[in-house]
Amino acid sequence: MHEREDTITLIDEDGEEQDFFIVDELTVEGNKYAVLLSLEEEESVEDEEDEGEAVILKYVFDEEGNEILADIEDDEEWEKVANAWEEMLIQENS
Repeated sequence: MHEREDTITLIDEDGEEQDFFIVDELTVEGNKYAVLLSLEEEESVEDEEDEGEAVILKYVFDEEGNEILADIEDDEEWEKVANAWEEMLIQENS
């Protein structure tokens, strides 16, 4: 596995560590989000034309004021962010 400057390690609900590449960051309605792709998926799709499944997380602050990434709990919020990212991709590719 190669080290990249824009990678982070997250711990899933099973306590397993997984490395992600930060594909993009965007702001929707004043909130900041990160679009992530698993490094395992990124490496496996480099040989294919399909893209891996992206994970979108929200930047929030913990009790100590540290910026952390958290799941987007609200379905409507998630849809808005996913649509905004999709629109960004369309604009970049046109």
